[in-house]
Amino acid sequence: MRNPQWLKSGSYLRVITPSGALRDRERFQQGLEIWRSRGYKLELTVGYDHQWGYLAGTDENRRQQFAEALKDDQCQGIICSRGGYGATRLLEGWRWEVSTSNQPPKFLVGFSDITALLWGSQNQVLHNKILGVHGPVLTTLAQEPDWSIQRLFDYLEGRPLQALQGNGWGNGKVRGQLLPGNLTVATCLLGTSYQPQLSNAILAFEDVNEEPYRIDRMLTYWRMSGALQQVAGIALGRFSYSEKDVNPNSFKMEELLRDRLEDLEIPIVSDLPFGHEGANATLPVGIIAELDSDQGILNCLPSEKQD
Repeated sequence: MRNPQWLKSGSYLRVITPSGALRDRERFQQGLEIWRSRGYKLELTVGYDHQWGYLAGTDENRRQQFAEALKDDQCQGIICSRGGYGATRLLEGWRWEVSTSNQPPKFLVGFSDITALLWGSQNQVLHNKILGVHGPVLTTLAQEPDWSIQRLFDYLEGRPLQALQGNGWGNGKVRGQLLPGNLTVATCLLGTSYQPQLSNAILAFEDVNEEPYRIDRMLTYWRMSGALQQVAGIALGRFSYSEKDVNPNSFKMEELLRDRLEDLEIPIVSDLPFGHEGANATLPVGIIAELDSDQGILNCLPSEKQD
């Protein structure tokens, strides 16, 4: 852990839209209300509601939202309004500007397309400035079950997280740095300067609207690049897609995942409750976690066990 300043009622946070244009205003307002009902002070950063094609403003506009939040010494956290597409574009050629004061790192909350920023924040410049939180964005928060909403605030307010139960594939137990994210977006970072250190990491992947053959293609690329051979373990969340238009000869998603991953002979746990179209359990980025593939458990270790 990088000396977080845990949030509490009265903490000041900024809202940004770094990816797709904001569409569902009702769900956005519901998300704001949940945060505000807990006493948080939220500022809607200028440009959060802009639109440029399918993006929430030009790359420069969206970078500026993020940059202002990073440089704001009073801001303790940054909440993303939605995912969509576009955050990866912000990384290209960006000269990161952050506060030079000795402030604790800020939380950055989001998932899906926000994976680009969550993983990108592991780079040398931002490593001590941002604590990534793979969790609900504003437009999905109100649809989360009560336990998932509580889990988000448990982590941000410094309380320990309950272990998550999934389906263990065997091969024992391992500890490593947790890297949760969307598989499609994470794949786009492979081989770039924003790819995090994968050695001995625990990858935690989810995805949405990707048929099995597309997941196959991405995982095959991870295998051929040598990236999967570096990691200590893999935690799999929800891979949701519509089966009605899928080739009738297609593998089922579970069959495909086992085909592409099981021969790695590392601890793997599937069917964990995070991702799209269902409960999206909060997972901190970069913390030390324990993956027990015999019991099917992913456990984010408390701060005193992070070293």
